[in-house]
Amino acid sequence: MTDAERLAQAVEIAREAGEMIREAREQQTFGHRYKQGQELVTDVDVAVDNHINARLEASFPGEARLSEELAPEREVLTDDAPLWVIDPVDGTVNFAHGLHHVAVSIAWAVAGRVRIGVVHAPFLGETFTAITGQGAYCNEKSIRSSRTGNLERCLVGTGFPYRRDSRPPLMRRLTAILQRCQDVRRNGSAALDLCDVACGRLDAYYESVSPWDFAAGWLIAREAGARTGHLYPPPTGYPEDLYGENLLVTSPGIYRELGDLLRRADAGERV
Repeated sequence: MTDAERLAQAVEIAREAGEMIREAREQQTFGHRYKQGQELVTDVDVAVDNHINARLEASFPGEARLSEELAPEREVLTDDAPLWVIDPVDGTVNFAHGLHHVAVSIAWAVAGRVRIGVVHAPFLGETFTAITGQGAYCNEKSIRSSRTGNLERCLVGTGFPYRRDSRPPLMRRLTAILQRCQDVRRNGSAALDLCDVACGRLDAYYESVSPWDFAAGWLIAREAGARTGHLYPPPTGYPEDLYGENLLVTSPGIYRELGDLLRRADAGERV
């Protein structure tokens, strides 16, 4: 099967999942719980995850899958076999509160390198797609990242962890961004933040997230011309495309300067 055929199948599955999300919002019958007392999970997350996994197994039997609700092991990420990486509802808190920044994210990786990415936003009516080496698209129209080279004019997206005790060190980064950049946006969906970088709505994005949150959007941003990387090198043997700690995705012209700014903030230096 070609990558284009795989992408078409992934888009179809993502849109089916999007319809499930839309219907659940309209009916308002879903329950919820908290993982580890802090991270919201709804019945919809689980139902959509099960649907996507069943559809992928039917279309691509035997291929490994990594999703938010499957409690994956590290070994899956470092294996060279084909791997589907799935976030059934990226932006669960947004979904539960009636906000629109909610997405289905599906990526396909081989030997740790993402080759196909789909991010479908059912409440925004947007489907972002990419195949390695073939550019990035929103609703089948080509998109391109920002070309700004001026840090003072850049709009930066980020997010914060559910654990409140993990947030204080990140305040130094946020302060540095607010002092040196135009402003910050916190939309609540890493996948859509990356797609916003891909189409130039944001000039940069930084955060630490899980593989399912960013794998598809990472490829889409890269194929749109953004520079993708990490503030600090991933561990030896861990694929860069699936390592979610300290992501940095920006317009090519500000990548180095913004990275230096954030690392200085981490070190407690004046910015």
